[in-house]
Parts: sequence; C-alpha cells; structure tokens
Amino acid sequence: MCRRVNPGGRWVWRRSREVFSGVGNNRGRSPRLDRRQSETGTPSPDRPQRSEEDAVSTATAPIRRKVTRPRADAVRNRERIVTAAREMFVEYGPDVPLDEVARRAGVGNATVYRNFPDREALVREVVCSVMDRTAEAAERALAETGDAFAALERFVHTAADERISALCPMISGAFDRNHPDLEASRERVERLVDEVMARARAMGRLRPDVGVGDLLIVVAQLSRPPAGTDCGRGDRFVHRHLQLFLDGLRAPARSALPGSAVTVEELRMS
Repeated sequence: MCRRVNPGGRWVWRRSREVFSGVGNNRGRSPRLDRRQSETGTPSPDRPQRSEEDAVSTATAPIRRKVTRPRADAVRNRERIVTAAREMFVEYGPDVPLDEVARRAGVGNATVYRNFPDREALVREVVCSVMDRTAEAAERALAETGDAFAALERFVHTAADERISALCPMISGAFDRNHPDLEASRERVERLVDEVMARARAMGRLRPDVGVGDLLIVVAQLSRPPAGTDCGRGDRFVHRHLQLFLDGLRAPARSALPGSAVTVEELRMS
C-alpha cells in the first residue's frame, strides 16, 4: 500500500512500511509498549519465555564451589615446622625464638607465621600432633594384632618417643588449655586408653586395680629425664624402665596396690 505526503507542496509517494517503521517487525516497537508489557507481565512476542520448570530447576541447582587444596610443598613445609618446633620445645622449652624454629625447619620466618600466626598456635599444634600420633600407633597395633595389651605397650613406648611428658605440660599458664583442638586430642587419647585397658582387663591380661590415670601418670614420670641429667642420655633408660612398668601391669598381680585406681577425672583435678 502506498501513501502520498506533500512536503513543501510536492507530492511524494512512499511505502507505508517505510513511513510507519516497525509495523509487522520488531525494529519500530515503542519503548513505552515494552515497558507496559513488562509491568503487566505480558510476554514480548520476540523473546523466548522460560518455563516454570526451567526456573525451578535453575533455582534448586546446587552451586559448585571450587575447593582449594594446599600445595604439596606447603604441606611439607608445615610438617617440617611442626617437627622442628617439637624438637626445640623439648630441648629449650616453649619460649625458644621462632626464627630459630624456622632455621631448623629450613624455611623462612614468613612461612612460619603464615602457618602459625603466634606462638600459642604453634605450641598447640605440636602438642595435638604428638597426642594424635600416639593414639594412632595404639590403634594400628590393636588392628594388626587384636591384642589389647600389645596395643597398650605400643601406646606407652610411642608416648615416650613423642615426648608427651615434656610437651603436654607446656599447655598451661598463658596458653588456653581448653581450646577445642586440645580438648579433642586429649579426649581421643583418654577414650583410647580407657578402651584398650578395658579390653586387656576383660582378656585377663591386665590387673584389675589399675586405672587410666595411673597409667598416664607413670608414663609422664618415667618419660621425663631425671633432674640434672642430659636429655639425650636419659633416653637410653626410658624404654627399659617403661617395660619394667608394663610387666608390673600384667595379670595376675603379685601384690595389692595401696589406695584405689586413679581415674581421668581425678588426674585432671590434681
């Protein structure tokens, strides 16, 4: 269809499609119409509409988050720091300079502080690690042999090797003894020793008048070198004396013990 317009008194024929641009296509649609359709919810003819099923599936789809794992070298550095700190805490106590720990571990000071922001965090990690390794040694012995008394022996000797008697007392004074990590490691050790002793007692291998507290106290005392002696030299006698103690735990008992068995609760209160 054509139409005449008269600009300046001259007749010009134009196609109505050119005059009314957009009629029958999308290029000339009024923005006001689009806005009114969006307000009323009327779908636009040229836009594909999402179904309700698509909307629900998109809303309920799980969001996948990328889990970052520490690099292997970062894990090794952390382990080296903990090992070096354990050695130096045993030799010099918990106040050893942290730059000396970094030097022995073969890492920079920044690496130490990136893993452990303060001294308390490092001491806590060392103590938790030795308790966890001691518990794991007893668990492996129990799984391998099924012998509860053998697992008890493994626990006692590993505790001496890990220097629990020297490291655990460091968690006192200014340090938070009730930190959740420490509580978890401590309770794991106590539960394990209690279970192993109960099983050894039920098998007739452990004398009945000994408690968990008795065992932990003696291990701590025998693993600590005598006053005035070199720490390294005292190591020669530790396992010998611990084995004497373990032989005294075997049933049947040769003599009656004075008093009653020491429980974990009594040990914590002492």
